Amino acid sequence: MLTIPAAERLIVALDLPTVDEARSLVNRLGGAVGFYKIGLQLQYSGGIDLARELRGQGKKIFLDAKLLDIDQTVTNAVANIARLGVDFLTVHGLGPTLRAAAKGRGTSALKLLAVTVLTSQGPEDMAELGTRFSVEELVLRRAKAALDAGCDGVIASGREAAPIRAMAGDRLLIVTPGIRSEGSAADDQKRTMTPREAIAAGADYLVMGREIMRSPDPGGAAERVIREIEAALSN
Repeated sequence: MLTIPAAERLIVALDLPTVDEARSLVNRLGGAVGFYKIGLQLQYSGGIDLARELRGQGKKIFLDAKLLDIDQTVTNAVANIARLGVDFLTVHGLGPTLRAAAKGRGTSALKLLAVTVLTSQGPEDMAELGTRFSVEELVLRRAKAALDAGCDGVIASGREAAPIRAMAGDRLLIVTPGIRSEGSAADDQKRTMTPREAIAAGADYLVMGREIMRSPDPGGAAERVIREIEAALSN
C-alpha cells in the first residue's frame, strides 16, 4: 500500500446545493480535513470557482465530473480541467474515453480516476448496463482498461478493492465511496464498507459525505474516521 498519511486519505464530499453551504461545512471542518470532492450538483452552482478558492487555501480537490463524450471533447475538457490545478478527476471507465483523457491531461499533475461501477449499483443492475459480467468482473475489466490507458486510479467500492489490488498492485490508486461507519444508514448505496474494512481491503482514499455533513460536530466525525483509518493501517 502507498505511503499516504491517514489524515490525507479521507475525502469529504461537498454534496450540497450551494457554494455558501459547502463553504460553511469546510469552515466547520477546519483543519480536520484537507481533501474535498466537488461533484456534479455543486459544479453547476459555482463549484468550479469554489475549487479555485479551496486550492488557494492549500486544500486538495477531487473534481467528480464523470466525463463521457466523443474522444476529442474529452481530451479538450480534460486539458481545461488540468489548468484549474485540481488533484483528481473522474472519467467513465471505457477504453477510448480513458485514452482521450490521458491525452488531454498531458504532463500535468492531474490524476485521472476511472469510474468502474457506481456503488449505488448491485448485481441486479448488470443487465440494465447491458453486460453479462458480474459486478466484480466488470470492475476488474474497467480497472485493467484504466491501467492500460495510463490512468492513475479507479473509483470502486471496498468490496472490489482487494481483487483490484491483486491485479494492479500499487500501479492504481483505489478511491472508495460508499463508506459507512458501523451502524450508519446505507442510504442509496448498495456496496458499502466501514472505513476500517475498506482500508484493510486495499483502498487508498475514502470518500464520505452525508455521515459527516449530518453530524452536529462534523470535525469530530471526520477525526473519528481518520482514527479508524489509522487503526486499519497499523494492523
